[in-house]
Amino acid sequence: MTLISFASVQANAQTTEAAQTETKQETTTKTTTTSKEEKVAVKPEDLPEGIKKTIKGEEFSGWTVKKAFLITEGSNEYYELQVAKGSESARVKLDKDGKNVG
Repeated sequence: MTLISFASVQANAQTTEAAQTETKQETTTKTTTTSKEEKVAVKPEDLPEGIKKTIKGEEFSGWTVKKAFLITEGSNEYYELQVAKGSESARVKLDKDGKNVG
């Protein structure tokens, strides 16, 4: 009787361990899927008019767009600009209307 009880406990432990491993794998897969980001280079002259207007405004006076990227994270889209003014440089995140998003 003791031998049968031991085998039953061991089988339950293996089943529980397999279920925990499967749950961890599902969690990992979901995390990977939700954090997917797509980054596409955009020519500065091809940026939306809202962004061009913001860049020409007083806040960015003297700054030049060196590189631009369209970033897509799930259903969110924004533009990441690498800008420079003399020896200074910065990254700016703007939506298509030229509003700061981060």
